[in-house]
Amino acid sequence: MLRLNAYRATPRVFSLYRSLRRHLHIDYESKYSDKLQKRAQELGKSLNEIRQEIKEAERFRLKQWSEERGKKLQEEEAAAASAQQTSSGASTSGPTPAPRKTSRKDNSPVKPLADILNLDRLLEKTHTAEQISSLWTAYHASRSKGTGRGFICASVPLDTYEKLMVTGKKYPSFAVPLPRDAVQDDSGEAKRAYEFYFLQWDFHDTPPTPTPSEPFFRPPSDLPASNPQTSTVLLTPLQEYKSRTTFATAYLILTFYTDLASSHGLVLLRGEITSTAASTENNSNSDFLLSQQDAQLLTMHLQRFYLWGGEEEGAKERYRLLEAFHNIPEEFKWEDLLKHAEPI
Repeated sequence: MLRLNAYRATPRVFSLYRSLRRHLHIDYESKYSDKLQKRAQELGKSLNEIRQEIKEAERFRLKQWSEERGKKLQEEEAAAASAQQTSSGASTSGPTPAPRKTSRKDNSPVKPLADILNLDRLLEKTHTAEQISSLWTAYHASRSKGTGRGFICASVPLDTYEKLMVTGKKYPSFAVPLPRDAVQDDSGEAKRAYEFYFLQWDFHDTPPTPTPSEPFFRPPSDLPASNPQTSTVLLTPLQEYKSRTTFATAYLILTFYTDLASSHGLVLLRGEITSTAASTENNSNSDFLLSQQDAQLLTMHLQRFYLWGGEEEGAKERYRLLEAFHNIPEEFKWEDLLKHAEPI
């Protein structure tokens, strides 16, 4: 499980948020001030005291949650290392290969692919990209007990990922809408509601090029000599990001694993939906912060806005929105995003 629970805030990110909030015409302070004022009167405290208590309680909860998550990750890594050593020690035929290094050169919290799939065993025989894709899908189906809940996965051709990576580096953040149930406006008319999600790209170290032990394996000549960077995309409700800033919880974490790009021309996409606090405490995967359908639609939005090339209808407009969001905020109109909110 990936342990990414907060965005790294930058002045650019705050500037983008303020730009979108200005276009959305939402005043969050006034929206909740009445409730806070009422609560303060009930407790006989000032509004500032109530706000400070809420902040302190949230800091404590996040710190406790982070410590528990870190401890669990260390236990999982220790168990995996122990199992690998036991397996290596039990083998007596032929030389024992050196264990694959999974430590990161950077401080990335991304779980290495070698901790998810047994890459050494995978590379012992010649597997096609289609076979690896099937294994990737089967693995996540087994992790969710066949329900698919909590995960989404896909296999991305290398050339497609390279296009995504170029656009992601140029436009590392954006906001996308999710359709919600209709609500009534002041006139009593039912109108479609939308919830905006803020996404942010992050790029990490390049994973090492695999060394297959199968002597007849030869990577295709048209593939690069080294792998591209691993990347992650974090998505969280815009309102969540506004209220918690650097402590905002990522509801969906998309990770592009590039370990097999130079050998098989394949990038493995893993999407993890964050479990609710109650589900985590009960060691259950029954409840998540985001539905499976919404997670799939958010991933589709990533493709729509970051793979805008070609003659597909609306492609030029999506690129224009992405560019305006970053470079021409005065021309960015959130209403235009709603044209691309519905599933295809």
